[in-house]
Amino acid sequence: MAQNTYKSNTFKKPEKEKKGKASKSSRFSFAFIKDPRFKLATGFFLMIVGIFLFLSMFSYLFTGKADQSVVEATQESVVESGREVANWLGLWGAVASHYFIFRWFGIAGFFLPPLAFLVGFKIIFNRELVRIFSFTIFSIFSGLWLCLLLGYMTMINDGVSEWSFLGGGFGFQMAVLSDSMFGWGTFLLLILSLFVFIIFYFNVTAIPLFQPKDPKPMGNDAILPDDEEKEEVAEEGPLAPEYTDEKDNWPERKKEEKEKAEPIVLVKPPPVAPAVNKPKELTLEVERPEPIQAKKDEPEFIIEETLETDELAEKLVEEQGEYDPTLDLSNFKFPTLELLNEYDTGKAGVSQEELNQNKDKIVATLVNFKIGIQSIKATIGPTVTLYEIVPDAGIKISRIKNLEDDIALSLSALGIRIIAPIPGKGTIGIEVPNKNREMVSVRSVFGSAAFAKTDKELPVAMGKTISNEVLVIDLAKMPHLLVAGATGQGKSVGLNIILASLLYKRHPSQLKFVLVDPKKVEMSLFSKIERHYLAKLPNSEEAIITDTKKVVHTLNSLCIEMENRYEILKDAGTRNLKEYNAKFIARKLNPKEGHRFLPYIVLVIDELADLMMTAGKEVETPIARLAQLARAIGIHLVVATQRPSVNVITGVIKANFPARLSFRVTSKVDSRTILDSGGADQLVGQGDMLLSSGSDVIRLQCPFVDTPEIERVVEFIGSQRGYDSAYMLPEYEGDDEGGAADVDLSDRDALFEDAARLIVMHQQGSTSLIQRKLKLGYNRAGRLIDQLEAAGIVGPFEGSKAREVLIVDEVSLEQLLTALKEKHSQS
Repeated sequence: MAQNTYKSNTFKKPEKEKKGKASKSSRFSFAFIKDPRFKLATGFFLMIVGIFLFLSMFSYLFTGKADQSVVEATQESVVESGREVANWLGLWGAVASHYFIFRWFGIAGFFLPPLAFLVGFKIIFNRELVRIFSFTIFSIFSGLWLCLLLGYMTMINDGVSEWSFLGGGFGFQMAVLSDSMFGWGTFLLLILSLFVFIIFYFNVTAIPLFQPKDPKPMGNDAILPDDEEKEEVAEEGPLAPEYTDEKDNWPERKKEEKEKAEPIVLVKPPPVAPAVNKPKELTLEVERPEPIQAKKDEPEFIIEETLETDELAEKLVEEQGEYDPTLDLSNFKFPTLELLNEYDTGKAGVSQEELNQNKDKIVATLVNFKIGIQSIKATIGPTVTLYEIVPDAGIKISRIKNLEDDIALSLSALGIRIIAPIPGKGTIGIEVPNKNREMVSVRSVFGSAAFAKTDKELPVAMGKTISNEVLVIDLAKMPHLLVAGATGQGKSVGLNIILASLLYKRHPSQLKFVLVDPKKVEMSLFSKIERHYLAKLPNSEEAIITDTKKVVHTLNSLCIEMENRYEILKDAGTRNLKEYNAKFIARKLNPKEGHRFLPYIVLVIDELADLMMTAGKEVETPIARLAQLARAIGIHLVVATQRPSVNVITGVIKANFPARLSFRVTSKVDSRTILDSGGADQLVGQGDMLLSSGSDVIRLQCPFVDTPEIERVVEFIGSQRGYDSAYMLPEYEGDDEGGAADVDLSDRDALFEDAARLIVMHQQGSTSLIQRKLKLGYNRAGRLIDQLEAAGIVGPFEGSKAREVLIVDEVSLEQLLTALKEKHSQS
């Protein structure tokens, strides 16, 4: 037998050790500026300075004259001078106010204290009471303008006034300079500069008085008759906000070196394939039909409305830019890698000796069963090493597959897994766990180029493959994920990785989470980002759903949201959420018609088994409906369970979750339930997992993220300005809540008859139809549906389905409405 040879693993020392002391000293010379304590102290200092200056300057208005002689005189004792001044803040208050008002800026100096206070507040709390940049511009112009105006008034009165100090010394000098250049034209200069500032600062061109009399709307309004078009535009005004673009700057990523041990051993020379006679070449003749040309006498149909709508959209984009959904939180900052721990884990601790021993044992076991191999190659991963073998010709793959337990016995290792064959390769793989495992940190995964530069809609960094490559999946294309794993095998960490990946890559306007946590403690950390990323039911106190009854209501509410979104996509003429949002961003859809930017919604259920035990079909049915239909409108599910048994993962649920993720499970039956194949029971735990997507099964090492790291990430996001509340889902009422029984038809809604005619005309008893066509809120539309049920126009509530319409035509409806009027008018 030929001697086996392996490539040795060589590792480079990190470049940090090569840096000299000079670079360290230069790097840490200004490190204190980034110290949070320094920032906090600076912020409080600026706030106190602002308050001090404001009080001292305000006191100067009453005590300035009395203190002037003390401030300008030379005093030997500070204590005696402080006793003589009348300023509220003592000697230093008198000195500061004297210089700021009398010597320098006059009353224009009052713009400085609020500016200092606002800057300090921004440094401490990382939020702005008002926009600091805009206030600074306003303060600079107003200060200079007031200095010049009051200084000029003082100059033309020869400084003879008890209020001559209001312009300050700087204002007086500006007035002298302006008078020498313009004379009385100084007043014209002041008026001109004031008008120019007002025009640019307050954007007076946006006032309807300065708008064209007949602007053309976009969307379907563009094809209305002239009179109706003018009325709507005059009433509703401009359409969309100004466009600003704010790009997400990622920190520079450190390039990770991929070092693989790929020893190749040739046991026998590969056999030479016999020559094969080439078949006779055949010529394929293809007859192509001539393109059909329109006859000259046939008219060409052009959809003028669509062309006009596109032209209006292009005009709006030229004037205002594309719609930016991030404008409401334009200052939002994504979490940084510095919030995550950096571990010095080194490389995979697999020695050459261990590789040789495992190789010899594998070869010896196969030879004992009379199975020859042509070559063997090893690939070292963070958790397992993959040995790829090429068997001799004529060896059945099933013979090697059946030796899984024998190979595990010879290697004395837990978690042996045989892949026969490896997809896309002509080899058979044997996965052997490493004695010394490498920990994969979440920082190294998020810092990789594969994750930082991804262009996926909903990117999730699942972990590292056996070849040490970071695998990034797109949840939007999966489109749902079923997760299973026994207790303590890394399932909760895996869910945190999925949530953290999306938080690092998607703006709050683009993504919302619905978190279901029957354990009540696993997802409580994410409650701090409620006003940024979470969605909940109206009038619900907590966004993290823990009560089973609320879980049922939330799932049915998501079904209603799904149906509403499908109606919106139908009106927009698009097939999926990506197309719809692209059309809305290009301003081809009219918000006046109910269109809005739709974020992705990710439903995460931490423990499905508990819900199935307590609710059963009430949970299974809406989950199945969402899994079947919700992909196109941007609702995606991540469902996890500790016990992947058939009564938890039912056939209806399983059929609609093509992507499955399994950590270690306790039995082969559970492995087949979750993956439709074995192998999950042979995993070694601690984040070792199998990802099944279609026919491919990939072994991965899940990154490790600790609870303090998640706390820092959500604290970073939660400390920033968010929306006024969480994203509100549609209301849902169960069979025991509200309904037609509590409706008093004598107190009907003013739009009752309009809603009744709308329902009968469309023969669809849907709350969303009333809401969309009558432009109502969901609460009022729900009350109208209850009144229509009490009047016998629509049938009872049937879950997430539309109600049955009991009136078949408008003639019968008018008779019913007349009878209702007579009945309640007599009573």
